[in-house]
Amino acid sequence: MSVLDAPVSAAAPAAPTTGLTPVFVRLKLTLLRNGLRQSSGRRAAFVVSLVLTLLLAAGQVLGLVLLRGNEHAGTVVVLLTGLVALGWAVLPLFFPSGDDTLDPTRLVMLPLRPEPLIRALLVSSMIGIGPLFTLCLVVGSVLALAHGAGGALFAVVAVPLAMLLCVALSRAVATANVRLLNSRKGRDLAVLSGLVIAVGIQFVNFGAQRLGQAGGLSTLDPVADVVRWLPGASAVASVDAASDGSYGTAVAQLLITAAALAALMRLWQRSLVKLMTAPDGSTLAAAEPERTGSGRRGLSALLPEGRTATVMQRSLRYVARDPKTKAAWVTALAVGAIVPLLNAVQGTGSVYFACFAAGMLGMQMYNQFGQDTSAFWMVALTISSTRDAYVELRARAFVLLLLTLPFTLVVCVATAALIGDWRSLPGALGLSFALLSAMLATGAVASALFPYSIPQEGAFKNVVPGQGGLAWISILGGMVAAGLLASPVIAATVWMHLSDHHDALWFMVPGGLAYGVLVGWAGLRIAAPRTANRLPEILAAVSRG
Repeated sequence: MSVLDAPVSAAAPAAPTTGLTPVFVRLKLTLLRNGLRQSSGRRAAFVVSLVLTLLLAAGQVLGLVLLRGNEHAGTVVVLLTGLVALGWAVLPLFFPSGDDTLDPTRLVMLPLRPEPLIRALLVSSMIGIGPLFTLCLVVGSVLALAHGAGGALFAVVAVPLAMLLCVALSRAVATANVRLLNSRKGRDLAVLSGLVIAVGIQFVNFGAQRLGQAGGLSTLDPVADVVRWLPGASAVASVDAASDGSYGTAVAQLLITAAALAALMRLWQRSLVKLMTAPDGSTLAAAEPERTGSGRRGLSALLPEGRTATVMQRSLRYVARDPKTKAAWVTALAVGAIVPLLNAVQGTGSVYFACFAAGMLGMQMYNQFGQDTSAFWMVALTISSTRDAYVELRARAFVLLLLTLPFTLVVCVATAALIGDWRSLPGALGLSFALLSAMLATGAVASALFPYSIPQEGAFKNVVPGQGGLAWISILGGMVAAGLLASPVIAATVWMHLSDHHDALWFMVPGGLAYGVLVGWAGLRIAAPRTANRLPEILAAVSRG
């Protein structure tokens, strides 16, 4: 049992907790200072981040102040505050690697009580670039809405209340999920943060365009009317209500945020006690009896026998379990579908935009050996001839085709359905098949000639230092070569459109498939001997991460 709930004997009195908050503040400052002392690069990154944050915050405050008196100021401010509160709740799931005080299990052996501990953690969490930016945004928000003595009075209470709610929300979520965040699934979430950002940018762009077409900010008023009663945003909305003389509404909105803060503090305390008193289940799982039985079951039983089945199962496990490989695949699938489909929904796209999905997925063939990292030596030991290398590459290509061909077909059909251009669908399918096979061929060759290591740590680092040039040559050179290889199919498709032979586009489906099979087979044949002859060089290149 943790010392959080252990009875304190007379011989071992509890440590005084009245000065716990200053201790944690000094701890936070010490961690920040020592982190900056580790390297000049980290100091430079911190200074640049701080300067950019201050500039962005200053621009944000200025823009909000300029909104003062605008009829849509309340809508903008309430929605912006709601998004910030949502960000504080979600970001701990994707960026768990903050300072060491984020993981309260490090304090489990200290004689600390939950109540003073969470107060100290709450105050120390106010130190940082994120809280500084949030403070500037909240201050700018109340400056845009506050009018008269009533508005100013509610603003004085709303600013610290909104800040405390955001930080408490972040801490409660992080504490409740700390074991998840320290597990492999948590690392998967951190790696997938790039996908969230990429997809979010696409939806923000789509939303901005829809706002311009639908009459501006007035279309957001119904949404703001709901958000202004949600915790966090309601504190800022109370300033707007008080400025209009609706003091009853303002008090109710302020009480919503205060009640949510109290509930979060209670939830945080309960999660903290449970976390620091419950046994860790990681050792219990290791003590369970191992499941017996071997052999191929499920979908793996459908794979071809021999080396092909082994390599395909290994590659599929990389997709399902390796964080970096999983993130690359999920990002390619999501972005490959979002770009053509969103453009189709907006009425500005073309069926041929679906080829973007084939291009995004075809990039997964590049640097095939980099995902093996230093474990590639086990693969290298099994390759003793050009034939072995060919089967290895072919099996990896089969995995790519197994996942991408159905997806490409669905994206092409969905794009054609949204646009209503069924005549161009065969051309888009044939071109997608040819482009996918061309990237498969060039990716196999690039994997043999330009392998590079993928670092296992860091969500946004996909190339180790010193190998960036190899990565650019591999990907950009391969994409240009793939475009050239697919040029006969591109030329045939363009000619059929220009000559108004739309009925003949159906020949592009079998034609694109046949041409793709030929190009893919040729690429694997070219890459196989180069892979077999460069095994030591490939191993050295992919082992640097």
